[in-house]
Amino acid sequence: MSTFSTHLIHWQRAHGRHDLPWQGADAYRVWLSEIMLQQTQVATVLPYYQRFVASFPDVSSLAAAPIDEVLAHWSGLGYYARGRNLHRAAQHIVLHHKGEFPREFEQLLELSGIGRSTAAAICALAYHQNHAILDGNVKRVLARYCGIHGVTTEKLVEAQLWQAAVSLLPKRDIAAYTQALMDMGATLCTRSKPQCERCPVRGECVANLSGQVAQLPTPRARKAVPEKSATFLLLHCGDQILLEKRPSSGIWGGLWCPPQIEHVSAWLQQHDLSGQPSPLPPFSHTFTHFKLHLTPLLLEVSEPLNLPESQWMSLHDALNAAIPTPVRKILLACRAISS
Repeated sequence: MSTFSTHLIHWQRAHGRHDLPWQGADAYRVWLSEIMLQQTQVATVLPYYQRFVASFPDVSSLAAAPIDEVLAHWSGLGYYARGRNLHRAAQHIVLHHKGEFPREFEQLLELSGIGRSTAAAICALAYHQNHAILDGNVKRVLARYCGIHGVTTEKLVEAQLWQAAVSLLPKRDIAAYTQALMDMGATLCTRSKPQCERCPVRGECVANLSGQVAQLPTPRARKAVPEKSATFLLLHCGDQILLEKRPSSGIWGGLWCPPQIEHVSAWLQQHDLSGQPSPLPPFSHTFTHFKLHLTPLLLEVSEPLNLPESQWMSLHDALNAAIPTPVRKILLACRAISS
């Protein structure tokens, strides 16, 4: 085996993480953790993971659950396409694999939301098969260790990183090695303030030996973040609030939100509503690729208004529904006003 993999395996056994609830678990739970951990930190994922497996302990229960229930469990975790893909993948497994989680790398790639690195992680951690992973943290570790320059999302650079990832695979102990790579990227070889003095491969790391740790991986050129605006109209009728289900694709796909409107007066006139909505404090929410400025308006109506794909809910039910984080913030503000 390479000295890189040998050092990492020994380091993981002595200093790596050993108390994560999905470690040593079956493929289903490894899969859940891998999807939840995409662009999300472990501390954030832990309570979501525990609630998710309590409600959906296996792939069949997840496949049988209504998508609204699945997204309600995902509410607040962000990147909601992940939750929708989990549900679709679970249904595929039940339909095409009789509820048995696939063991073959190529079969895993057929599932919604699973790419090469995620499939490799499942194969390595759950089935002890030799496959290389390459998530964002691992890209950083390998770019520094191998001295690979260039933005890691560019095809040629990514191809170099995949080549390195495959070449460094050990012949045995693949699960420990894979976990070590993940632990290294999360705890030692971090984006800022890496702890090189504690790194088990610092004596071979090109970036460390050449003083380029701060320069690798090559940062992407910063672009101005686009800004958008949206107005939510919160219609109250007694103790009920109107939420509508958003289209399955796009921002907050399949989640429940107050009606989003562009021209308040015209919308109210169109639906024969009178009165002046009361503004709630505006706020901003930052996504990966843009910043959204939200203006919530509150209007009390005497009769329920029926809109397509909409439902009147109590505040309690609304807060327990599949809603995005900004909507939860708005509903909590409404509850504070009414209490």
